[in-house]
Amino acid sequence: MYKLTHAELLEQRLTNEQALAKGSSNERHPVSLLLHNIRSLYNVGSIFRTADAGLAQKLLLCGYTPHPPRKEIEKTALGAVDSVPWEYYTHTIDAIHALKQQRIRVMALELTSSSRSFASLTKADFPLCLIAGNEITGVEDEILRECDGALQIPMYGVKHSLNVSVATGIALFEAVRLWKMCE
Repeated sequence: MYKLTHAELLEQRLTNEQALAKGSSNERHPVSLLLHNIRSLYNVGSIFRTADAGLAQKLLLCGYTPHPPRKEIEKTALGAVDSVPWEYYTHTIDAIHALKQQRIRVMALELTSSSRSFASLTKADFPLCLIAGNEITGVEDEILRECDGALQIPMYGVKHSLNVSVATGIALFEAVRLWKMCE
């Protein structure tokens, strides 16, 4: 075993053009991410990078969530703003309605009175859009009422939340893993 060189990694990697082309041919994973009122440009950049790594269908930036072009986003995204399809919506509810018109299930990443475990996702839950909310207030009740449900990440320690970019990464990769099990 040895660590792969940069040149070896580049041989395995998609180009930005190849990654974006996958969106038009339905080769991306059927999981989108919607960011609702995220404050930190660095969290947004980190989520762009995670969306690229997970080959997410698309990223929807909503409300006052910052969007490219911004140097702070691009610093943590490391070029992923050019490989991930993304859209901006002023109003999150408009984005949710657009997703539902496309028959995409919308689930909040939130602790609610009826949150489901990620382990309960089935093929019927896809295509799926996961909503990540504000770093302090999470996903508001007004947005939750528009969702098809809520999913929660098990928390085993004292704290009941994770950084939004960390939680989004866990959620994306768990959803992709479960989707692949259903294929």
